[in-house]
Amino acid sequence: MAEEDVKNTVVAEDAQVSEAPATKKAKGKKGKRVVNAGQIHIQATFNNTIITISDKNGGALSASSAGANGFRGSKKGTAYAAQIAAEKALEIAKREHGLNSVDVYVNGIGLGRDSAIRAVSNVGIRIDSITDVTPIAHGGVRPKGERKP
Repeated sequence: MAEEDVKNTVVAEDAQVSEAPATKKAKGKKGKRVVNAGQIHIQATFNNTIITISDKNGGALSASSAGANGFRGSKKGTAYAAQIAAEKALEIAKREHGLNSVDVYVNGIGLGRDSAIRAVSNVGIRIDSITDVTPIAHGGVRPKGERKP
């Protein structure tokens, strides 16, 4: 009997040692950032239109695309799909981050360029500037094929 008591006390002491409180702090959820002024990047291709809304440093606040809003196939490249995508991304940024003025950067030659910009003003966000950042080749590489006489 005495041996069993000794074994039980040893086990009990080990259990107490292993139940030490954890030193990790529980991570809390970060609060939403309030961003008054930001940037809207519109990438308009023939196949899709992608809208990204960021703060002045380039940290993304929200994003949307024509494909993410249920448009499929050739309908993704339409102006209406770009308008819906822009409205959705802008509503999220306005509601969650308090966005009220933006600089617009447009990239690409798709049909959604103008309609996405119009959607910004329809939502009620002030446009400070519009910049076209579409890359244009000048010079370029030597063309393929034989030298012409």
